[in-house]
Amino acid sequence: MRVVFMGTPAFAVSVLRRLTADRWDIAAAYTQPDKPKNRGMKLVPTPVKEFALTAGIPVRQPESCRDEAVLEQLRALEPDVIVVAAYGKLLPQVLLDIPKRAIINVHSSLLPQYRGAAPINWAILNGDRETGVTIQYMAAELDAGDILLAKTTPIDPEEDAGQLYDRLAELGGQAASEALALLEAGDAPRTPQVYGPQYQYASMLSREMSPMDWSRPARELVNHIRGLIPWPCAVTDVAGTRWKVFRAKLGGETGKTPGTILSAGKAGIEVACGDGRSLLITELQADGGRRMAAADYLRGHPIDL
Repeated sequence: MRVVFMGTPAFAVSVLRRLTADRWDIAAAYTQPDKPKNRGMKLVPTPVKEFALTAGIPVRQPESCRDEAVLEQLRALEPDVIVVAAYGKLLPQVLLDIPKRAIINVHSSLLPQYRGAAPINWAILNGDRETGVTIQYMAAELDAGDILLAKTTPIDPEEDAGQLYDRLAELGGQAASEALALLEAGDAPRTPQVYGPQYQYASMLSREMSPMDWSRPARELVNHIRGLIPWPCAVTDVAGTRWKVFRAKLGGETGKTPGTILSAGKAGIEVACGDGRSLLITELQADGGRRMAAADYLRGHPIDL
């Protein structure tokens, strides 16, 4: 069974790596064009391109998947299945119709929950206890296709979005390979999604989400910190300094006004929250500085209480 893969970031690499390890016939890997980065604006290949070249997989980097020449090139590959994982662009219906058996997408949530751009982050921001990956048949509407299969995994209460991203990428590769086996055998199910008000759309993140509101409960602030890693990160202004906060844990009970610094020492920086509990910041980055343990930061920047 001939497979064409479409993906761009590190998440997609994990999926492609698993498909390659499981010896699926990958005819080509489609990924976004190289983009200029850093001061020299040197063109940098996508993670998928880097992996595909090392694996001997032909790489295609079209500017647009709506161009007729691009579509003809894809048709010439005669794919049975196209596997999409974080490709980065909406695909036109004419492309969806090309593969002989199906075009499937690896989505990092348990659909229909968290359709959209940032499902991993929103699962943590909302304090969910579990999430997973869904293999769906692609449709013209974003993340609305029928479900082929889903895999569930618990979310560790100390796990941040970056760590969960890595785990779901591996799980997504496993799920995609199982989905291909079902398609090859002719046993792949289709379960329509039923979307309702109980499900949340996973909108894109923005820097406007970063500021920490100390009037919120401590647990919500822990989730806020975990959910915004690695970008845009939670930020707060304490003692006249702006910090990015990377790690924190629940503290004890307090009657102090939310935002009050209760202690600052080897354990970290303890701040009162809106539910009568405190939050202990254990890892941060001050403006112009580097990421470090809060205790190390305090050695050079003591806080007077």
